[in-house]
Amino acid sequence: MSKIENTFFSALSLHGNSQVPLYAQLQQLIRKAMVMGNIQADEPIPAEREIAADLGISRVTVRKAVSGLVDEGLLVQRQGVGTFVRGRMEQPSTQLTGFTEEMAKRGMVPGVKWLDRSIGIATPEEAMSLNVSPGTEVSRLSRVRFGSGEPVAVEYTTVPRQFLPFPNVVDTSLYDVLTESNYRPFRALQRLRAELFNDEMAELLNLKVNSVALYVERQSFLKDGRGVEFTRSYYRGDSYDYVAELRLDLQFQISK
Repeated sequence: MSKIENTFFSALSLHGNSQVPLYAQLQQLIRKAMVMGNIQADEPIPAEREIAADLGISRVTVRKAVSGLVDEGLLVQRQGVGTFVRGRMEQPSTQLTGFTEEMAKRGMVPGVKWLDRSIGIATPEEAMSLNVSPGTEVSRLSRVRFGSGEPVAVEYTTVPRQFLPFPNVVDTSLYDVLTESNYRPFRALQRLRAELFNDEMAELLNLKVNSVALYVERQSFLKDGRGVEFTRSYYRGDSYDYVAELRLDLQFQISK
C-alpha cells in the first residue's frame, strides 16, 4: 500500500478496470479521508506529483480530481502554497462584532473587494429597517469579503449619512470608522435563512450558480435606539456555520 493511501486515503485503492473514472475514484479517496479525519480542515493535501507517483496515475488525472473538489468547495487552492481542505468559520450569535474583527480572532487576514461606495436616498426597505424618514440620505457599501485571500461573502450595507458622511473613508472595517466617530453599534437584531447565490454573486465568490448561501440580515442600533446599520450578507454555505449558545432562563431555574 502506498504512502498516500496509508496516510491520507485509508485502505482504498484505485482500480484501472473499474467503470468509475480514475479521477472520480481519487475524489472518493479524498472525501473519505476527510470523513475519517485523516486530513483535517485547513490542512494541505499532498502535491499533485506526489499523489500521482504514489498511486501510479497521471498528474492530469490528479489535477482533474482536485479541480472538481475545488469547484465543490471541499478544497481550496492557495497560490504558491498548495491545496488545502477548506475549513468552516463559525459566527457566534451572542457577540456584536464586524467581519474584520471575526477574521482577526481566527488568525485570518481580512480583505475586501469594493463593488460600490456611494450616497443615495433610502429605499422603503432601508428606511423601515433603519427607522428613518423616506427621503433620508444614506451611505451604501457593497463589497466582497475575504478571509486570508479566499472570498467568503458578498455584503451590502446601508448607514444613515449622518453617521457616515463619506463612505469612501471606509477601507476595510466599517465598525472601526463608526467607533472613531462614537457611532459604534450597541445592539443588533439578526435574521438568518438559506438562500441561493444568483449569477452575479456566484461569479464574485467563484461558485456555481444556485450554490447554497447563508443569508444574514443585521439591523444595528445605537444606545439611544437610533438605527445605524442595515446589512445584508450572503455567506458561502460550504464554509460558514452560525453557532448559538442556549442557556436555561435563570427565572425558570429558580421557579423549578
